[in-house]
Amino acid sequence: MGAQLRVYKRRIKSVTATKKITKAMEMIAASRIVKAQRQVAASTPYASELTRAVKAVATGSTTKHPLTTEVDSPARAAVLLITSDRGLAGGYNSNAIKASERLIERLKAEGKEVDTYIVGRKGVAYYAFRERKVTKSWTGFTDSPTYGNAKAVAEPLIEAVTQETAEGGVDELHIVFTEFVSMMTQTPIDDRLLPLSLADTAEEAEGKQEILPLFDFEPSAEDVLDALLPRYVESRIYNALLQSAASKHAATRRAMKSATDNAEELIKSLTRLANAARQAEITQEISEIVGGASALADATAGSD
Repeated sequence: MGAQLRVYKRRIKSVTATKKITKAMEMIAASRIVKAQRQVAASTPYASELTRAVKAVATGSTTKHPLTTEVDSPARAAVLLITSDRGLAGGYNSNAIKASERLIERLKAEGKEVDTYIVGRKGVAYYAFRERKVTKSWTGFTDSPTYGNAKAVAEPLIEAVTQETAEGGVDELHIVFTEFVSMMTQTPIDDRLLPLSLADTAEEAEGKQEILPLFDFEPSAEDVLDALLPRYVESRIYNALLQSAASKHAATRRAMKSATDNAEELIKSLTRLANAARQAEITQEISEIVGGASALADATAGSD
């Protein structure tokens, strides 16, 4: 009985230590969410307005450009998947990977070859374990991405978009990331960055009774779009990185809170079992003392 009590005490000590770790990780994630939310709030208006400006420029010109021109029979597409470098975030990484798998299956069903680009060690490890080809990957900055990181990610993607398909270029650029909706809701989404869908712009403008401006281009519409292309891709990727970072921190906080709550429940359960074992041990000792005293009394009475 004493051995069982020692087992319960060791487990309580172990779970208590785990609870301290999960509680600390919960608090760290909660503090990081605030900064991540501010960065998302600061970058989203810029990315949205830049996208609107690019669409307006493209609508006002007749120049064929990779930024806006739909290929008649697209043969190749690039998919950028954003995951995290660390785990302990519930279903955050698996949900993003599943969304990318659905997108890739859809693109392949349309007869397109897919080049995969990955941000984050979790996505890289997923593809490495399954021995799948990854065109290029980046790691080490998913918790706190900078605009410089976004530029590094965007550079090979822009190069692939501007190349001919026969030379290894792509006709479409898609991105899969986790959108930060609220502290409790983070949604993995896929979005086509290139080419831009100008039909959506026209429908939005019509719905808002908005007249898109007309532009005169100097030196040319193509030069203006060439200058806007990297800014557009970089800003969208940067915003996606920030959204994903905020989502990851929120998912980690939620997972660690759940782990802390479970640890508290387990400690309560183990404490009840330990108390029951201690009571049983005391009862057994009392019974042994009473039994010994009774036997001694009987022996004394017999000798008399």
